[in-house]
Amino acid sequence: MTDAQTGERIWTAALVVIGDEILSGRTQDKNVAQVAAWLNVQGIRLAEVRVVADVEAAIVEAVNSLRARNDYLFTTGGIGPTHDDITVDAIAVALGVGVTHHPKAMATLESYYATRGGLTEARARMARVPEGADLIENRVSGAPGIRVANIFIMAGVPHITAGMLDALTGTLEGGRPVVSKQIGGWIAESEIADILRAAEQAFEGVAIGSYPFFREGRVGANFVVRSPDEAQVDACLTKLTADLEADGRAVFAGGI
Repeated sequence: MTDAQTGERIWTAALVVIGDEILSGRTQDKNVAQVAAWLNVQGIRLAEVRVVADVEAAIVEAVNSLRARNDYLFTTGGIGPTHDDITVDAIAVALGVGVTHHPKAMATLESYYATRGGLTEARARMARVPEGADLIENRVSGAPGIRVANIFIMAGVPHITAGMLDALTGTLEGGRPVVSKQIGGWIAESEIADILRAAEQAFEGVAIGSYPFFREGRVGANFVVRSPDEAQVDACLTKLTADLEADGRAVFAGGI
């Protein structure tokens, strides 16, 4: 993908969150925010997110459609030791390859569980990978993540996911990180839509997001300015602040 205004290459990723527990509401997903934030630092934009059940056909369809239109695809969930952890099998089907026990993953798990009851058949399931895959180091719980083609298969437990992301830091090709800064105020966004539009259009490559809220019986909004160019972000914030204040609005740096 190329930015229409700057002509720069834009690197994109998608995320598939896998798990019946997410869809049922029993578990609240925390990985979307941390994956998005991590990708931004790598200069990669999270372009889309899909949540799917522990159903092979649903995982296969999501993986194949999203990996085809993005540079990278990340998945979270479904790589544990139980029968319903089917992510590895489904992604192998999507890629048209078999599943094998990775020797390095087996060795890592044998070492990790040597003083924890040994490597059982169920635990050995966590060493299964699609054929041709590499591993993503897991310094937290032993069981590694998996890297195959442009797909990164990670745990669903947020702190383990964070460790896997840390292991991947600096290994993916991307563009310039997007800089994000905000201001806010007790302002109804519908009343200043023209001011927001004018500020965004005045600076090439800048996007302004408006996020309204209702607190203490009052309506307000935070306005987030984003761009790979920090100078453009600062200049846009300066103009937006000045324009809002000229319109009689009180503005708070950093948002409310």
